[in-house]
Amino acid sequence: MRAFSHERRKLSIAQISRQTDIPRAAVRRCLHTLARLGYVTVEQRDFSLSPKVLTLGHAYLSSTPLSASAQPFLDRVANAVHESCSVAILADDEILYVGRSAATTRIMSVDLSVGSRLPAYCTSMGRVLLASLSPSELAAFLGRVRLLPFTPHTLTSREKFVRVLEGVREDGYSIVDQELEIGLRSIAVPVTNASGKIMAAMNIGAQATRATFRHMEQQFLPRLRAAARELGLVLG
Repeated sequence: MRAFSHERRKLSIAQISRQTDIPRAAVRRCLHTLARLGYVTVEQRDFSLSPKVLTLGHAYLSSTPLSASAQPFLDRVANAVHESCSVAILADDEILYVGRSAATTRIMSVDLSVGSRLPAYCTSMGRVLLASLSPSELAAFLGRVRLLPFTPHTLTSREKFVRVLEGVREDGYSIVDQELEIGLRSIAVPVTNASGKIMAAMNIGAQATRATFRHMEQQFLPRLRAAARELGLVLG
């Protein structure tokens, strides 16, 4: 299902097989099952997602307190700094957006929304969440994930990446400068519950021309930390 996207709305069995590295026979069985359940539609040899898949996301959002609880805090931060504010969790090797401020400014070539996924290694929220992993979990992550260069600024050295995460762990926040997309800079902090467990990450994203490192640390970071702390108290 994740093979489909805004750019790839209709896919054949062969195309899905190439994108997922799943044998065609297995892809065919999965698609026919999804079609019987109503989650995909078939037109000649092409498959596409049906509106019913929205029920899966709605079921998750309605069953977790994080998304609903985060909304007022995200909106408050966004209104204060006039930039987009989001909250995400770690899902596999990516970050999954589970909350976005109501008033958002589009700062990427792709439009982010609840349910969007981005690589964890080159995003500020991803690095906050990866920094919370145990040494064995982080080693497993680095063993299976390729640090691809999205831009000339993307960190692709595993050794340097580990050192960056150590800094994130010590500082309690992460700033990523144009590593995912040129012109995009973001800062993130962890959302920690009462027992000290990191439940999610919260960030502010802005155009690099509008937000210097100094501005982010002086203006964005205190508001992010306050909002994350209050959200953590709500989550319990």
